[in-house]
Amino acid sequence: MFATNRIYTVMRLGIRMKHSLPELPYELNALEPIISREIMFLHHQKHHATYINNFNAAEEKLALATSKSDINTIISLAPVLRFNGGGHINHTIFWKNLSPNGGEPSKELCAAINTCFGSFDNMKTQLSNAAVGIQGSGWGWLSYNKTSKRLQIATCSNQDPLEGTTGLIPLFGIDVWEHAYYLQYKNVRADYVKAIFEIANWCDISERFAKASC
Repeated sequence: MFATNRIYTVMRLGIRMKHSLPELPYELNALEPIISREIMFLHHQKHHATYINNFNAAEEKLALATSKSDINTIISLAPVLRFNGGGHINHTIFWKNLSPNGGEPSKELCAAINTCFGSFDNMKTQLSNAAVGIQGSGWGWLSYNKTSKRLQIATCSNQDPLEGTTGLIPLFGIDVWEHAYYLQYKNVRADYVKAIFEIANWCDISERFAKASC
């Protein structure tokens, strides 16, 4: 009886396990010289960790507000959940999108790139231009549109999650917040964006494409 009551309480309050910082699939210095160990440490263990802590705190407040039918508080939490939850989602993808040994795009992804952009170089140019051109902070994405069944270049401001705000499936994200590159590339965002393709994990990106397009 106690277990059943507890389940109902968990369901009513929306209580869930807290989000935790995912481990990197490589060492902090594995992406050097493209991304330094210092940047990786600060980006992963400070910035990403902060998004998670704030997201967990906001979810706790949301669960309490929901239990009290406190609509004003529920509404007020939306921007905090969007920003920090998006930060967690985006960075979880980002770490896996990178690798010291990223391989090559699958035959299926290459074919889709050629169909949608004409060539890999054209896709790279369009994605780079979109990422570099973001005003302020945000993300450039190679994505998949399930409606049109085509690859698509997209951008999101701040930490907006791509799928949650546009419906597009994220495949490869380029983080252009200054904390992702400033210690090495200073204010030359274009150099960072150009360099990041050298550590793109095309195995991971291809797997995301296969799953999205099935």
